[in-house]
Amino acid sequence: MSLIQNEALGTFSDTYSPRLDHIVIIVEENRSMSSLIGNRNAPYINELATEGAIATNYHAISKNPYIAMTSGALTNIPNSCIPLKSECQAHVANITDEIESSGRSWKMYAESMPAPCTFKDGKKYTIRHNPFMFYRSISSDKIQCFGNIVPYSELLTDLNNHTLPDYVFISPNLCNDMHNCGISIGDRWLSQNIPIILNSTDFTMQHSLLVITWDEGSKVDDRVLTIFLGPAARHGYRSKGSYNHYSLLHTVEYAWKLKPMTKNDKNANLMIDMLK
Repeated sequence: MSLIQNEALGTFSDTYSPRLDHIVIIVEENRSMSSLIGNRNAPYINELATEGAIATNYHAISKNPYIAMTSGALTNIPNSCIPLKSECQAHVANITDEIESSGRSWKMYAESMPAPCTFKDGKKYTIRHNPFMFYRSISSDKIQCFGNIVPYSELLTDLNNHTLPDYVFISPNLCNDMHNCGISIGDRWLSQNIPIILNSTDFTMQHSLLVITWDEGSKVDDRVLTIFLGPAARHGYRSKGSYNHYSLLHTVEYAWKLKPMTKNDKNANLMIDMLK
């Protein structure tokens, strides 16, 4: 395959098609890139940034970023909204529709969610970090909701049983995602969990991609750190491409030949330069 690329713009020719067996996305919270790179409280994150491929010009989407990166839609659902009400639902298509149509599988793993398909917030679990609960086509379907939206503890079982879905979305709890706790807490959680994923046969024996990103930065710096890891990611690479959460979604769609759902993801720059 030939690849024509402009790394500054993130544009590529149609002759390049990356192979991604599994895509695992972990979303952390509320930290700008500048607050993490070089921070002594984030030694593991900085180690990963050196080993993998990082996007140095990746900007967050402030309104419902979880919905943005899984549907391409720009919505305005209040943080306190519980998706049992119509006004608290995202009435749009989402990435799982395309994934299932392509014959692939998916799961959402939410840390500290007490049981599959839980609609209520808990002490460390918040439903607003669980985007698939806001899509009516999923949350109203008991088979899908209970089978595909599960506690994070089930990830290890799926890895050990070699049943990891093709597309995986992970939300650490409110402490481990750095929302309610410090950077060092989130850094330690990543240091304990990332090796488990990368050392699984789904990564050591397949061409898979692990993505770590943050939902949003700060008022003065909306750039967020986004790291590509695993056998499908370039090593020690720093991309200058102009990217955002729509770019991540578009890259998933492009890799698996899925149809973009909105103009936002369709027109977003591809992050193919970070892959190998």
